[in-house]
Amino acid sequence: MEELLERPAIMAWRKAERERLINGRLALPQEARSAVSEEIIRRLEARLPSMAGRRVSFYWPFRGEPDLRPFAARLTEAGGTAYLPVVVEKGQPMIFRPWAPGGALTRGIWNIPVPDTEEVGVPEVVIAPLVGFDPAGFRLGYGGGFFDRTLAALDPRPLVIGVGYGLQRLDTIHPLPHDIPMDEIIAPDVA
Repeated sequence: MEELLERPAIMAWRKAERERLINGRLALPQEARSAVSEEIIRRLEARLPSMAGRRVSFYWPFRGEPDLRPFAARLTEAGGTAYLPVVVEKGQPMIFRPWAPGGALTRGIWNIPVPDTEEVGVPEVVIAPLVGFDPAGFRLGYGGGFFDRTLAALDPRPLVIGVGYGLQRLDTIHPLPHDIPMDEIIAPDVA
């Protein structure tokens, strides 16, 4: 039986794992990251074949994350709405602003581009980037708790799909009571 860790030990472990996993992701050659991004997009399109009218949140790629902008562009071309999550305030749920290719952007937290609009929507599908993940579907993120806080606040709860690289797989993230598991994870191995 796994030894239960105290919260401070879990937080220290998560911090170290985040650094290790992000460095591993950044060390991947661009061609490998592109191939994984294309495979994730292929699987998303198979999972969500009818995109007209769909409201899907994705994310702007950051620090080697898979790039889903081509998926979001195809979603909007098919009559769906793509959203980007926007951090409004530390300790609060994120909001979702609509995005379309060529739309005006501004810099958000960590200088990540966000739509330059006040319009807000609610996605029916949230695609969340993974720093790490475990077999129970729990996601290790950047440590701010933004996705967990946001998912806890959304009613009805959207379908949540975590995406990343197979090398980010962990035995456990040592979930805490506030952690919310993904409904699905798409994390292809790097060839």
